[in-house]
Amino acid sequence: MSEANAATWRVLAGQARAGELYLDDENAAYLCAKACDERLADLGRLLFSAQGAQNVSGFGDFTMAEGLAKKFLKQASGEPHSIDQVLQEHIETVKNMREVMAISFKRITGQDIENATQFTNTTEQVR
Repeated sequence: MSEANAATWRVLAGQARAGELYLDDENAAYLCAKACDERLADLGRLLFSAQGAQNVSGFGDFTMAEGLAKKFLKQASGEPHSIDQVLQEHIETVKNMREVMAISFKRITGQDIENATQFTNTTEQVR
């Protein structure tokens, strides 16, 4: 996702919080929120895995090895386009998407999406 997409979803989430925007389809809002939950779980696992990229070593004891290790470490963490920063941006964007869907669901049904999810999970287990 680009920074423009992230900014767009920040604005849309703000509009949803203000009551200016919602998705007028209960099922679509529910399914999109559920997909966002799955994506957040995937991104969380990726972020955990990406932490391994911060362990930069094995370049030897050459003079330029230290510089090379620092360069790869910057790509892994802390820089604007490093792995962890890109994943964090994706996570924030998906959280904003999910918020729009949850607000939409609540506006349509009067019920928090978390309660609906628990109800759906319970009924699926009974079947």
